[in-house]
Amino acid sequence: MTKDIYYGWYIVASASVIVLLTMGLRMGIGPLVNPIMLDFGLSRTEFSIVAAIGMIIYGIGMPLAGLLLKRYSTKFVLLTGLLTVCLSILWTINSIGFFSLLFSFGIFLSLGLSFLSNITLAPIVSKWFVLKRGKALFYLSTGGMAGIAVMTPVEAILIDLVGWQQTLLLFAVLFICVVLPSAIFVMREDVPEGADGSDVHRDTILKDILPEITWKDAFKTKTYWQIVFGMFACGFGMNLMGSHAVPMLMDHHFKPMTASYGVGTIGVVAIFSTLFLGSIADRYPRKNILFWIYLVRGGGFLGLVYAASPWQLFLVSVTGGLVWAGSIAISSAILGDLYGIQLLGILNGWAFLVHQIGGAIGSFIGGWGYERFDTHLISFGLAAVFALLASWASFKLPEKLGHAQNTNISGGQAVVNNKS
Repeated sequence: MTKDIYYGWYIVASASVIVLLTMGLRMGIGPLVNPIMLDFGLSRTEFSIVAAIGMIIYGIGMPLAGLLLKRYSTKFVLLTGLLTVCLSILWTINSIGFFSLLFSFGIFLSLGLSFLSNITLAPIVSKWFVLKRGKALFYLSTGGMAGIAVMTPVEAILIDLVGWQQTLLLFAVLFICVVLPSAIFVMREDVPEGADGSDVHRDTILKDILPEITWKDAFKTKTYWQIVFGMFACGFGMNLMGSHAVPMLMDHHFKPMTASYGVGTIGVVAIFSTLFLGSIADRYPRKNILFWIYLVRGGGFLGLVYAASPWQLFLVSVTGGLVWAGSIAISSAILGDLYGIQLLGILNGWAFLVHQIGGAIGSFIGGWGYERFDTHLISFGLAAVFALLASWASFKLPEKLGHAQNTNISGGQAVVNNKS
């Protein structure tokens, strides 16, 4: 730890780069869709099945990662994820046939990526930050937005130059170069006394938890499921975008690179918007920020479908990028505020499972809906509806858990003083 830079920020920086690669590969698969379908002779519905199953496995892996975090450590989960990702990529580029692709690319790669997601990294970031927890988690999400912004056009360029197999192999090399040293040298579980530039005692950081509530009790609260529904809407929309936005724009007669840059612009703008949202995340009620994120995002899905020219596409992308980031970071911060950071890994993991169920449904409907109805309005319209409902659910979140909720938490009602 240096005198000038708080060590927690090194963890945030390292974690953000890991999430950049993870989200870039998981959410930026749009450029991979057509070349993989062509090589394997798949229909769009068949590829959507692979993507949908992958989303579910990605979600199932998250509560598993949360359980492993409680039993072992962040380092163990990251290294396990790294090994799984690299072996899965090698399998994928040597796959022959639908089922080989399903197991390698759809199942095992998704499982490995779930171990390298912010489910693994958000708890250790939350341990190191108290007063600036919202800002730190927003900066973590910046990595994910950068992944979408940078990796979507980069994948398109690399696929044109060297093919999709070599592109995936380059990803494996990048994961090794980033995750291995981060897990071994950067991630530290023990937080010293005084964190986040505050005078908060170490016990407050590590035991920032409702003493009378368990994860099973949290499941009984309406508040938790309001947050979870927002995660479902987020997963539906984000994975629909990641899997089908580029092909959808190409179906609407945009050139492949224009479509890739249009989607990538969302991530570019989101990088800067997270810096702004992070600066206000600890100053204003988090639920209000979450409300606006989902509200504007809902309109963005419809705007993307109806964009008919490049300037309209980029206008929608810029507007959507302003609120594309933050729903995951804010939801994680609210969960940590209300239920404590010791429950964050488990509660976040189950919430992300629902997030990925939404993603699986979105990915499947994106392909099936187009082939069945010859329009993308069905899938992107549903994404808009879910986002608007999530905005209302977020607006109705309480600022703290208490008697006013009339929840039956075993052991009594717990109250948390927080800004969410």
